[in-house]
Amino acid sequence: MRNKLALLLVAVLVAMSLVACSNGEKKEEVINKEGENSEKLQVVTSFSIIEDMAKEIGGDLVDVYNLVPTGTDPHEYSPLPNDIKAATDADVLFYNGLNLEGGEHGWFAKMIDATSQDWAVTYELAEDIEPMFITSEDGKEEEINPHAFLDPVVGIEMTKKVRDAFIEVDPDNEATYEENAEIYLEKLIEIHEQYQTFIEKIPEENRTLVTSERAYQYLAARYGLREGYIWAIDTEENGSPEQIKSLLTFLEETSPPVLFIETNVDKRPMETISRESGIEIFGEIFSDEIGNPGEEGDTYLKYLQYNIDVIYQGLKGK
Repeated sequence: MRNKLALLLVAVLVAMSLVACSNGEKKEEVINKEGENSEKLQVVTSFSIIEDMAKEIGGDLVDVYNLVPTGTDPHEYSPLPNDIKAATDADVLFYNGLNLEGGEHGWFAKMIDATSQDWAVTYELAEDIEPMFITSEDGKEEEINPHAFLDPVVGIEMTKKVRDAFIEVDPDNEATYEENAEIYLEKLIEIHEQYQTFIEKIPEENRTLVTSERAYQYLAARYGLREGYIWAIDTEENGSPEQIKSLLTFLEETSPPVLFIETNVDKRPMETISRESGIEIFGEIFSDEIGNPGEEGDTYLKYLQYNIDVIYQGLKGK
């Protein structure tokens, strides 16, 4: 913890010097849909899913700088000097909330406080989402589950927050943000309806989603899936003998047709589960992040679509 705070302090000092050097820079001007000159909004997002939302809704009116790159844990992140400079210069900042970025004392909050950025232009997209909680196997540790965005209905609410934030900060371009958001929301609603339809087609006895981490709690509750997982809280001890034994007992009781594994976790614990149980790993699904550009699931819409396609194919049976 001390090392992280020290790194953050160094980053702040470097960023302050960068900001001092950049005073007087003019933001890039663009032409909006009404043919009028306007400045691009400088937008900072905490991780890849929100980055994609902001780009889709903001379109040509925004420049988006994302903090946590794909392949990096969004729960614990040390902002770089360029990150802090971007946050300092931003017109609007978006973060997930629900403890994804460490909560009110986490890395994102410390970064904003360090920049003296106005919290009035910082928007928590999951602010109105009812939190669900996860508990460690010994029952001594309880945390908010931050993975609400795996539920398309939550994605719909987050999209509305992005739209409303852009309109609040840049009311002159309200029509553009409304139009972009409407197109995006229609696609999200269609995906939500697919989730409902596909899961209803899965035989009742097969509706058990088994993954490495309990990241799919909101999705499972929304669409009526039972949850199986190796670890609930993403700690250093993932795939312990106790966790393996507990899931094997669950599998004996529920007999799911297949297992799934997230794209961003250590595959070895689930491979052990597969060998011990005799149940195959059907495929990979997304959890904390979208795919790299040009790869599978490289937008939030594709991420959601990919997940339901794989889950349905795996659980529908022969």
